Amino acid sequence: MYLEPTEQQKQIVAMIREFVERDVLPVAVEMDNKDEYPYEIVDKMAELGLFGITIPEKYGGMGLDYTTFAMIFEELCKGWMSISGTIGTHHIMSYVIAHYGTEEQKQRWLPKMARGQIRGGLALSEPNAGTDVQALETIAAKDGDEYIINGTKMFITNGEHGNAFALLAKTDKNAKPPYKGMSCLIVEKGAPGFTVSKHLDKLGYRGVDTAELVFQDFRVPVTNLVGEKEGEGFGQVLSALEGGRINIAARAVGVATAAFEAAIKYAQQRHTFGKPIAEHQAIQMKLADMATKIEAARLLTYSAAQRKDSGERADLEAGMAKLFASEICMEVAMEAMRIHGGYGYIKDLAIERHFRDAPLMIIGEGTNEIQKQVIARGLLRKYKI
Repeated sequence: MYLEPTEQQKQIVAMIREFVERDVLPVAVEMDNKDEYPYEIVDKMAELGLFGITIPEKYGGMGLDYTTFAMIFEELCKGWMSISGTIGTHHIMSYVIAHYGTEEQKQRWLPKMARGQIRGGLALSEPNAGTDVQALETIAAKDGDEYIINGTKMFITNGEHGNAFALLAKTDKNAKPPYKGMSCLIVEKGAPGFTVSKHLDKLGYRGVDTAELVFQDFRVPVTNLVGEKEGEGFGQVLSALEGGRINIAARAVGVATAAFEAAIKYAQQRHTFGKPIAEHQAIQMKLADMATKIEAARLLTYSAAQRKDSGERADLEAGMAKLFASEICMEVAMEAMRIHGGYGYIKDLAIERHFRDAPLMIIGEGTNEIQKQVIARGLLRKYKI
C-alpha cells in the first residue's frame, strides 16, 4: 500500500534534488561522454551521508528505511544514473555485514562504510556465472587461519575505485547442491594476489567504473568470513539482492521520469504545422501512456520497499518492481527520444544518455528473464494448493 511521504522523507528528497541540480546536472553530459569518474560528486555524496543510508545509526549510518532509500535513488537518477552506482552495491555489502556479520565485523567495517572511507561493492558475477549463481567457479580454500582465494569476478561496479567487496565463493566445491558450499567473505584491496585486470567500456552507465577483478592465491583471514560460518553465503547475498532490486527499480523510475519530463517540456516548445507538438493527439497519447506507466512503476517500487521495511520476505515484490520498472524505463526512454526527433539522438541533450542507461536496469541485478522465474516461484509459493 502506498503511504504519503513523511516530512523527513520530503526534506531528504528536497536535499537530494538540490544537490543534483547544483552539483550533478551541470557536468553530467560532459563527464558521461568522457567516461570520467566523478570524484568531486562522490565526495559530496559522502558528505551528505549517502554511503550510510541504510547502515544503522549505532554504526554511524543514517539508519533509513528502504522506502526512503528508493526515493533517494530515484532522485539521484533523475540527474545522472551513474552516480547511484557508487552507493548501490556499497549498500548490498553493508546489508550483508549488518544482517549477518558478527558484532566484531560490524564494528570493524560499518562505521568506515557509513563515512565513505570504505567504498564497497559486490563481487558476485563471473565470466561464466551471472544469472546462474550456482555456476560460479571462484574458490576460497581454507589454510589454517586464512582462506586462499582463486578466481575471476566480472562486471564489478566500484571495481577500480572501491576498496572492499563482499565476495561470494565456494568454500566446499563438492557440496550438493552447490549453493550449500558457498560462503561470503569480505575482501579488501592492498595485499598481493588481488588485481583489477580490466576496465570495461560500456554503452551506458558511464563515469562509474565497472571492472574485472582477478584473485590469484589471495589470502584473507578467516575472521573475514561473514558470520564466521561457512555455507551460508548464498542465502546472505540473495537476501541482500532484494534491496538491490529495489535499488534498480528506483533507478529505472528516476531515469524514466527524467526522460518523460524532458519530453513533455520539449513537446510544449517544439512547433510543427503551426502549433506545439504537445497539441497533436499522437504526442498526447504518448505522454499519457508514459506518465501512467511511470506512476505504476513508482508505486510498485515503493510497495516492494515497504514490504522489505516490514521485515517480511520481499523477493516476489522486489522482482515484480524491478521487472516492471526497468521495462517501462526502456519504453519511456525510447518514446521520449521519438518525441524529440533528431535532437534526441545527439549527445547535446540528456535524452540520448537516458536511452543508453535504460538497458542496464533490464540486465542488471539479475536479468528480467530470471526475474520472471523468481516471480513465478514466489506466486506458486503464495498460492500453493
